[in-house]
Amino acid sequence: MLPEIYHSMLLVALIGLNTALSRFLPFWIFAKSTPAYIVFLGKVLPSAIIAMLIVYCLKDTDLSQYPYGLNEIVAVCVVVGIHTAFKIPVLNIICGTITYMLLVQSDILNLL
Repeated sequence: MLPEIYHSMLLVALIGLNTALSRFLPFWIFAKSTPAYIVFLGKVLPSAIIAMLIVYCLKDTDLSQYPYGLNEIVAVCVVVGIHTAFKIPVLNIICGTITYMLLVQSDILNLL
């Protein structure tokens, strides 16, 4: 048996190799010409994934009890506003998360 440190190093190396291969393999396979369906998926999938994440994040929103999803609506509006103004995805994520967490933790909407 390998000592634990060598086992861990081998495991990290294999995971790194697997990650690198999964990133580079499509470029090696389609080096000469990329099929049309791959180009189509490259254009469509990012938006589809974002839409799926939005649905996943908002699926448990309770619209039957106060605050009727206002925390989520305000956070989504902040994200849309910041995206419209700056178009910086990381800024959208950070500001949306901070806004939502401040609303939920401080319970500001219960004061209204």
